[in-house]
Amino acid sequence: MTLSPPIAARARRAAGFTLIELMVVLVIIGVLAALIVPNVLDRTDDARATAARTDVHNLMQALKLYKLDNQRYPTAEQGLAALVQRPSAPPAPGNWKPYLEKLPNDPWGQPYQYLNPGIRGEVDVMSFGADGKSGGEGKDADIGSWQ
Repeated sequence: MTLSPPIAARARRAAGFTLIELMVVLVIIGVLAALIVPNVLDRTDDARATAARTDVHNLMQALKLYKLDNQRYPTAEQGLAALVQRPSAPPAPGNWKPYLEKLPNDPWGQPYQYLNPGIRGEVDVMSFGADGKSGGEGKDADIGSWQ
């Protein structure tokens, strides 16, 4: 059975989308992406800052346990590595235990900074943020144990 020409033409037109319909859909998707993507990217920076604050807090807790066991914080030379392996540099800790399984890097892949004596406390632990440099604002701001 063959279709008459007007019916066949109508069937062909109903089978697909016109170029204008496709362009309208693409414009709508583009507008939605332009509104949503910046919000998602900001969330990534917030998540990294929150992870850094959590790591700094955990490092400070491990340092407090170290001080409780050894009557002092690790020296600046011993650094945060003293929480993972027994320091070989003096002063030797008398009651050393492993305080952390491994030493984390900050969410931007840089090691956490340790100061003894600290600038804002007895000791300071900090991340320099996304730029890896002291100071900065927004995602580049330092995140430290004093916050």
